[in-house]
Amino acid sequence: MSNLAIIPARGGSKRIPRKNIKDFLGKPIIAYSIEAALQSGLFEEVMVSTDDEEIAEIAQKLGAIIPFMRSASNSNDFASTMEVINEVVSLYKLQLNKVFDLVCCIYPTAPLIQIQHLKKGLNLLLEKNFDSVFPVVVYSYPVWRGVEIFDNGKAQMIWPEFLNSRSQDLKKVYHDAGQWYWMNIKQLDDSIFTSNTGSILLSEEEVQDIDNSIDWKLAEMKYKLLYATQSPD
Repeated sequence: MSNLAIIPARGGSKRIPRKNIKDFLGKPIIAYSIEAALQSGLFEEVMVSTDDEEIAEIAQKLGAIIPFMRSASNSNDFASTMEVINEVVSLYKLQLNKVFDLVCCIYPTAPLIQIQHLKKGLNLLLEKNFDSVFPVVVYSYPVWRGVEIFDNGKAQMIWPEFLNSRSQDLKKVYHDAGQWYWMNIKQLDDSIFTSNTGSILLSEEEVQDIDNSIDWKLAEMKYKLLYATQSPD
């Protein structure tokens, strides 16, 4: 099968300036995603979709390809991941006459990514004939005990029926790990998540959303913890 890795890395980043190429423990953070994709041996091509010349130059030095630059319409704060993916797939077909069987979108700020998980996700996609597969992690505290706060400071349980429930008795809920998405692009249109989507479970130390400087430091701590006991592969 012919698989394409797409790493979406636009230049604009409001909360952490130049986030996609910011130094993370000695190398640009995007390097971890590019290296994992290349070393996995799962992809015919590993490309970076970007509107930024500096990101493109760094990505190429790391071994990724930039067959075309991202359009301005898909480089703003409102463009969705699926819109970027569809643009890449369309341009490959129109400009390069290339069509891939499967696509894996890998985020550029996922330094905790592991090759074994990429392989596990691909195997699940193929074995179960899913439209898409992505990694998830359990919420650290039961969402059913969630509280909403009103303008006057008043607090109220969202699900008051669980007020007296023990945390260990409540159903576990999971969220997107924010690392990668395997997909059969022929089965998708405007959403990665469908009624036929699968997932693999990651542990909390393998996942860190990076939206601010504290998140960044936590990711570095988790990386050191993770790879102090196991190989990156």
